[in-house]
Amino acid sequence: MTHSLAYLATISFFLLVLTVPPAAQAISTKKRAILTQQLFLGPQNAARSLLRLRPLVWDPKLARYARWYANQRRSDCALEHSNGPYGENLFWGSGTGWSPAQAAADWVSEKKYYNYGANSCAAGQMCGHYTQVVWKNTRRVGCAKINCNGGKGVFMTCNYDPPGNYIGERPY
Repeated sequence: MTHSLAYLATISFFLLVLTVPPAAQAISTKKRAILTQQLFLGPQNAARSLLRLRPLVWDPKLARYARWYANQRRSDCALEHSNGPYGENLFWGSGTGWSPAQAAADWVSEKKYYNYGANSCAAGQMCGHYTQVVWKNTRRVGCAKINCNGGKGVFMTCNYDPPGNYIGERPY
């Protein structure tokens, strides 16, 4: 129960900080990058903490890869995986008001569909985003967010190393 309350409090905090307020737009690019990292990492590390897993750490190389791939999707905002060497979670939202914390919370919310005993998702549901977030051996993450051309929405991606979601293996 305590872990659930701590988890909910952490998620609530990050959902309160969903967008950068107008007054914060004057902050430096470096500070904005750090805030973005924290918004991506917060919900994911809260989920890992509940399982007593080591927190993910931000990796600039993975973030560059994520930015590179996000830019490939700028024209169409398609939820197509990069098929690169890393684990990968994708998010798309219509409009422009989506934050990294919302994308990460969306992935983590799939927890309710994951059955550890059966090591599977509930019928007709997705849980692979969640299992990648909590993959025990994953240590590093890098993410990116872009606004797609022509008002097609917001595309976000996180890349994970080492990758997870191996068939037949439990995430933790």
